[in-house]
Amino acid sequence: MQCNNIKCPDIASIKQIILLSKNIIFPGYFEPCPFEEEKLNQYIDLRKKQLYEVLCKQITEEQAQSFMTQLPQVEQLLNTDVEAMIANDPAVDNRDEVIYCYPLVQVMINYRIAHCLHKMGIRIIPRILTEMAHSKTGIDIHPGAEIGAYFAIDHGTGVVIGETCIIGEHVTLYQGVTLGAKNFQTDEHGNMVNIPRHPILEDYVTVYSNATLLGRITIGHHSVIGGNQWLTHSVEPYSRVIATS
Repeated sequence: MQCNNIKCPDIASIKQIILLSKNIIFPGYFEPCPFEEEKLNQYIDLRKKQLYEVLCKQITEEQAQSFMTQLPQVEQLLNTDVEAMIANDPAVDNRDEVIYCYPLVQVMINYRIAHCLHKMGIRIIPRILTEMAHSKTGIDIHPGAEIGAYFAIDHGTGVVIGETCIIGEHVTLYQGVTLGAKNFQTDEHGNMVNIPRHPILEDYVTVYSNATLLGRITIGHHSVIGGNQWLTHSVEPYSRVIATS
């Protein structure tokens, strides 16, 4: 079937892409697998072969090959996200708890795969992937956003991260944070122009619950944005933006 001159994505196959990726990146957590090193390697190789076959039904073989070469980097980034959650939440007892229980893992698996595909010029499938995670967790991340390593979202419900956001490393967000656009520009025909319009968060930034950051502003590294703040201007590194009585 064709949708507007492109192949229609198959939802069942897209769900399979996520499941296979999860089992490759976090073996043993989402389905039983052998723990002997040789058998575990065979298990992962089989899942990679299955993933490649499913991908080839949804995108071109060249794109599927490119994705598979990037999968180790995706895995590395996801493991840093798990580490960041452990480092940022004293309620966490161990790595297993984060992988099994925290919405961050489901969201970031979908996002990091979607972002990889988005950079290849694939559009619909990445949006489906992030919307699947959005519907399960309440966390809405556009696949075009750029998010560095060691990214943590605690609680998370209501977080929105726009398409042109750039987020550095070791950034932590809490529930209800919006990284959105302040306004939209149009061309001479009144059509909206897709230009950078969302915030840039440099390394080691923390944004607390229900803060709203709008427009192409820059939050300097090592800054803290307090809860319920409405921010439409850039702040220097090491800033503290909090409510005062």
